[in-house]
Amino acid sequence: MLVVHVFVHVKPDQVEAFQEVTIENARNSVQEPGIARFDVIQQQDDPRRFVLVEVYRTPDDPGRHKETAHYRKWRDTVADMMAEPRSSIKYGNVFPDEQGWGFASDER
Repeated sequence: MLVVHVFVHVKPDQVEAFQEVTIENARNSVQEPGIARFDVIQQQDDPRRFVLVEVYRTPDDPGRHKETAHYRKWRDTVADMMAEPRSSIKYGNVFPDEQGWGFASDER
């Protein structure tokens, strides 16, 4: 299991458009077999800042995700909406265990 937090800082006039296309990408992403969760969260004290919380079942799944049409569409659409390049941090899961994420380790 791999958890990725993607940090995005959006231009002031692009917040609503960014949120719309990002939710569309998230809705499609959670349909992928390799994605356990795909959350979009917005910072309360600075609504121009978002974090995408992506939970992948295996280390190979982010690469598969980046090959999808919906990801490529999102990537290209939001490129000019960002105030600065997005960044990410990768994490390993501690709790809950994989069963708590709704899949058994043998489902990989």
